[in-house]
Amino acid sequence: MLSEPASALTDLLLGAVAVAVAVRIGRRTDLTPHWRRMFGWTATAALAGSVHHGFVTGSAHWSDQSWLVVTFLVVVAISYLLAASVDEVLGAGHARTFWVLRSASLAAYVVVAATLGASIGAILLCEGVTMFAVLALWGVGVRRHHPRAGAVAVAIVASVVAAVIRALPADLVEPTGMDPTSLYHLAQIPGVVLLYLAATRRDQGFEPSPSGPNAGSDGLGDRRQAG
Repeated sequence: MLSEPASALTDLLLGAVAVAVAVRIGRRTDLTPHWRRMFGWTATAALAGSVHHGFVTGSAHWSDQSWLVVTFLVVVAISYLLAASVDEVLGAGHARTFWVLRSASLAAYVVVAATLGASIGAILLCEGVTMFAVLALWGVGVRRHHPRAGAVAVAIVASVVAAVIRALPADLVEPTGMDPTSLYHLAQIPGVVLLYLAATRRDQGFEPSPSGPNAGSDGLGDRRQAG
């Protein structure tokens, strides 16, 4: 019997949607492979979360370790979102930019997780730095008339709204008949679908200018076939 049936099943549904999206986007050879990796890790995190809520959360010994694994998978997925954004907006040759932006939030996450615990609050606190960087990058994309910029921004806002729902008091969520965690899982699905639609939107010939001595060879600007 599932420990937290609603949370486990809604996480499973989120994972299934993310798997489908990752498979579909993986067939595209004209996009940075970081999109496929991001959706793949999102699916992995959701499926791991389903196992956690369904079978592990009731264990006094394994619950904390299991949740630490789930949160780490979420952090990896967001890392690839940042990588895809750097690749899309700035182009090849910007690996250093990615690592500078990412290192700040990764370091913050390790410190917070080690001292206060790996909670949803810890993720929101530390990954907020990364999401701000992602939004700032796509703000640059808007100024450069990147055809995907507006759609990606809408998708990210949808994901932020889902996170806000997770943080709402249980009594405000109670009229929906669901707990905050389960509702959060469902609220993430539109954001995943919108981000997929944004990432696969035709670029109408937009091409960021490669720069730096290693342009085209650092992995962030790689548009080779994903697979």
